[in-house]
Amino acid sequence: MYASRAPAPLPKSAIYRFVPALDSLRDYSLSKFRADIFAGVTVAAVAVPQAMAYALIAGLPVEIGLYTAIVMTFFGALFDSSKQLINGPTNAISIATLSIIAPITTPDNVAATAVLLAFMVGVIQLGIFSLRLGDLSRYISHSVIIGFTTGASALLVLDQLKNLTGVPSQGGVHDGFISKFYQTWVPFPTIHADTLKIGLVTIAFVLGVRWLKKRLNLSLLPDLLLAVIASGIWVASAGLDEAGVKVIGKIPNHLPSFAVPDLNWETMRKMSSGALALALLGCLEAISMAKAIAAHTRQRLDVNQQLLSEGVANFMGSCFQCYPGSGSLTRSAINHQAGAVTQWSGVVSAIFVATTMVLFAPMARYVPRAALAGILIITAFKMVEWRSLAYHFKVSRFDAAIILATSISAVAVSIEFCVLIGVLISFVMAVPRVGKVLLTEFVEDGTGYVHERLPSDPRNDRVLVFGLEGELFFAAATSLESQLAHIESAANDSTAVVVLRLKRARNPDAVGLSLIEEFLSDMKERGIVVLLCGVRESLKVVLDKAGTSDRVGNEHIFVEQPVRQTSTHQALLLARELVGERPKDATQFQAVPRWLRNAAVGS
Repeated sequence: MYASRAPAPLPKSAIYRFVPALDSLRDYSLSKFRADIFAGVTVAAVAVPQAMAYALIAGLPVEIGLYTAIVMTFFGALFDSSKQLINGPTNAISIATLSIIAPITTPDNVAATAVLLAFMVGVIQLGIFSLRLGDLSRYISHSVIIGFTTGASALLVLDQLKNLTGVPSQGGVHDGFISKFYQTWVPFPTIHADTLKIGLVTIAFVLGVRWLKKRLNLSLLPDLLLAVIASGIWVASAGLDEAGVKVIGKIPNHLPSFAVPDLNWETMRKMSSGALALALLGCLEAISMAKAIAAHTRQRLDVNQQLLSEGVANFMGSCFQCYPGSGSLTRSAINHQAGAVTQWSGVVSAIFVATTMVLFAPMARYVPRAALAGILIITAFKMVEWRSLAYHFKVSRFDAAIILATSISAVAVSIEFCVLIGVLISFVMAVPRVGKVLLTEFVEDGTGYVHERLPSDPRNDRVLVFGLEGELFFAAATSLESQLAHIESAANDSTAVVVLRLKRARNPDAVGLSLIEEFLSDMKERGIVVLLCGVRESLKVVLDKAGTSDRVGNEHIFVEQPVRQTSTHQALLLARELVGERPKDATQFQAVPRWLRNAAVGS
């Protein structure tokens, strides 16, 4: 009998590569479908109240938040590299959206401006994907995200105090947040008692339900949705909307229709820097959360595919009256905890949010803004990664500086600008580290092999051995020049040969190679022979193309061998021959090829 073979997997076509959700259907099963349905419905129960609350943050009608939770979640799920990440409206992006559009719009066109901003963010993110710049995210410290969320949380709490207490906001559209906050609260205004009561009761209700969930192990109980329903019933039954309690008002019970955003070039110019910051923030937020989930699921992520997902979700969202969004920390975590196994849980969530909006939108008109403010204040405290914040402050000044600069500028300047500040500081601090070339001095142990020189090891001035490690490109020019100068100063009148190990030197460009050639030329003028060893094949190709190999002499270049220190060993044997020293073990010299010995004698 022959063992049965499993069917060979179907070849991946382009559609599977660009739409991972379709790829997951190739081995989809009924059990996976049940898991995705359950997870999707659970996420939808949280998405509805969050979408309304987040739209409130951005100063938009609540239906715009619901549209975003439908359309962005749907398209994001189709293109997501992560199987559990949920896209849509988020706390951080909503705060940034308000900061960008508030100074340049009026209540009549605020929704159109937010939609145009989503279009710009989507185009920028698609551009980042097209240029395959996803890997650059590794040069942006996670401290930027932590600093941003910390500053955004503080900003959110301070901003929602007016909705929690029923105090009308003061200040003009061009005033900064601190100026508006000061004008609103100084002198101390009159607080609307019923509004404050609703907000505080909502906070207490959510915290109480969450305590009960932990106590009774009811992790999937929709606490936020229950809070919104309860507050709406309270306002409707007591007629509090007629007593001065502000409600969200009528919500249309129809789904968004397709419409191309109004491309107003003047508005786009004013929002250009904000859109760039928002696009970067959205990418960082989604990638960070996808990586955090992948650490638990052991899924391999494609960072550039994740960028495509964010770009498509924002671009398509702008065609269906959505404002900018990104990966949601809360809903993604719930999706994962609820047992989602593929991207289709996100599609299910979008469908159920749409169903809820069509069936129950007329009942939502009594939901008080104070209840949503209470939910947002709880969310703000949950948004801060307290342990990570303390950990980053302990680890290094580098992380502490980024967090402080980002969080303070979020409140003092603007949300979108703080992201650019954090990214800039990350690059400023990262580039010198990436562009740093290390130099190590070695000594020969008498048998033709080397080890790192210790302070107690005597130096053989006749033959010096150094190793360069790092990137040999333009950003490392200053560091490389300094290390080569150190070698030149270490070589004295008795030095005849310098062996330079390049095994860990990578990616030379014209600047780096020209510095090495200048070094070789200076050493030659001093009558010192330089032997290059451990040269990788890729580096040798560059040396050949630039003509460096001919100028140095191929007999002085030792390509890396797949054996321990072979090229260094051969270079040292030649060096000792050049200075007239016979190896202690004559058989060692036989390791040097005949052509190399002849070249050494003739050189």
